[in-house]
Amino acid sequence: MVRLQAVLLGVFVCVACGTQGRINDICGCLALESDAADYRHNAKHVPIPSGTPQEIDAATILAWPQDLALPPDQPRSGRELQLVHIAQAFLENASVNPGDCDIHMEISQVASKTAPRVVIETPIDTEYCSARRIIQSQLKQRGFQLDIQHGGDLSQPLPVSVIGLPFEDFEHGRGSPQVATVWEIHPAIVNIL
Repeated sequence: MVRLQAVLLGVFVCVACGTQGRINDICGCLALESDAADYRHNAKHVPIPSGTPQEIDAATILAWPQDLALPPDQPRSGRELQLVHIAQAFLENASVNPGDCDIHMEISQVASKTAPRVVIETPIDTEYCSARRIIQSQLKQRGFQLDIQHGGDLSQPLPVSVIGLPFEDFEHGRGSPQVATVWEIHPAIVNIL
């Protein structure tokens, strides 16, 4: 019995140490949901193309017309194929979604906690690992911890730039009450200005 307890204790310590490493490693998250459970997964998890982006702002995204819901296997089309750049918006919220491990951020046109927000997501995909580490580091330098267990509203909105592809999601409680559109930028790369 003592031997079994010693083995179980050893397994627990190993698992706990491995878990802690995954918590701190913004690229080592293990999704709680399968890719099949993720709405329009294949459409969201694509590389950001090269080329000249269309300059837009958060207010433009908030004004785009919205569909009720697209089929779950709907490929990207129309606006979703256009590379966009937001020169300045304000980062209000950042967290890691435990379901799919994407970094979920909310931006607004103006630096106000009550302003309407747009969701911006940086996927867990390997090609976005350096972008994930950069935003985590930039936030840490400003006293905000972003990892699998920490996130939420920032104490002060931060000016950011965003590049990525528009994506039309559907309404399913995707963030704070200030999120005012189903349109997102996903995939996206965010830099604090």
